[in-house]
Amino acid sequence: MDSATNDKILAILGGASEMTLATVRPDGFPQATTVSFVHDGVTLYFGTAADSQKARNIALNDKVSLTVTLPYDRTEEILALSMGARAKRVSDRAEIAKVGQLMLSRFPEGADFGPDEADTIAIFAISPVVISLLDYRHGIGHTELVTL
Repeated sequence: MDSATNDKILAILGGASEMTLATVRPDGFPQATTVSFVHDGVTLYFGTAADSQKARNIALNDKVSLTVTLPYDRTEEILALSMGARAKRVSDRAEIAKVGQLMLSRFPEGADFGPDEADTIAIFAISPVVISLLDYRHGIGHTELVTL
């Protein structure tokens, strides 16, 4: 991907704190939920209850889709991302610590959580396979497709 496209993607990820994440339920239907996230480059991270439906879905099928949209007033201002990606539970202690720091920087209220809550949370890394960059400033429906 060229640097201008990469910069646009990172700007959208940096300007948003929530994404809609779709996982695949055991019955084959998608399940979409809104979650807070942080990112390191184009890798996204989120935390959820270790026994949540999202966590169970990902354990069965690591394919996910997601959207991230910056706030906008008019349709022709939409800047957003849609991704097809793979999700995996993070188990490496160093990576968990890095993600924890990213989360505390973006969501300082997370400092209120104690060790008891931390034991019940699972951290997931999302690695995009394909990214659709929506930039309606270039015309409604304008999309740039990036395959990684």
